[in-house]
Amino acid sequence: MKIKFEDIRPDSDSSFRILLTPRLHNTFLWHYHPEYELVYIEGANGTRHIGDHISRYEGSDLVFIGPNVPHLNFDYGVETEHHKVVVQLKADFLGKDFFQAPEMKDVRKLFEQAREGVSFFGETKKEIGARLKDLTTHNHFRQLLELLDIFQTLAESWETQALGAKPLQNEHKFADQQRLQRMYHFVEQHYRDRIDMEEVIALSNLSNAAFCRYFKRMTGMTFTAFLNQYRINQSKRLLLQHCNVSEACYGSGFENLSHFNKTFKKMTGENPKDFRRRHLHLH
Repeated sequence: MKIKFEDIRPDSDSSFRILLTPRLHNTFLWHYHPEYELVYIEGANGTRHIGDHISRYEGSDLVFIGPNVPHLNFDYGVETEHHKVVVQLKADFLGKDFFQAPEMKDVRKLFEQAREGVSFFGETKKEIGARLKDLTTHNHFRQLLELLDIFQTLAESWETQALGAKPLQNEHKFADQQRLQRMYHFVEQHYRDRIDMEEVIALSNLSNAAFCRYFKRMTGMTFTAFLNQYRINQSKRLLLQHCNVSEACYGSGFENLSHFNKTFKKMTGENPKDFRRRHLHLH
């Protein structure tokens, strides 16, 4: 698998593109594009993987990403009901000199920050998330005005975190990302099976010790912890499809029911039976 270039076309009669909850949670989409991207997702816990930045978001996330920064779709592996809004636009979507106007000084700075990724939290995330969800209820002219006002609000906010997610600029970093993508894809294909660590390490073309250091540096966790997390996410999906606990355990790759229950509770704060009962009752 290679990094995918995404060809983005603006919506009809518009200078930008809006996507509402694209159903990509079962798709590993490691991609890049020359457009800026504003992403809001709620009702989900997931992985924020942007450039060489990897972290977790809980409940919701609001991120602004600059051009040509490789990133993973924010809903990858998410099995809960969630809402996602993506706005994609070119740097010159309003003309080459528009952002040079003095009134756009703060927004221009925001766009510069987005080149390495910036996330938002607190009341800013809550307010802007609600406004992005309502964006498609306006006509195209009102959408443009609202989007500019959203950017101004983001530019004035102090509830921000720089992600330092620099675009890949050399062969070594690109090779690191491709290696990690192979790991993701291998887990995606084989999580139900007994996974031999020697096979995983062989995919990386690294020694055992170098692989352990590499994976921890790239993801912030050991491979075993990552695999358990992936399997627990899959078990949630099975539980929500009316599988019983044993079916969810073995269907997600765990070989021991006791270990599954212990791991599930450690990662989610509740046992699988309570998780299943609570969510199926809500639905």
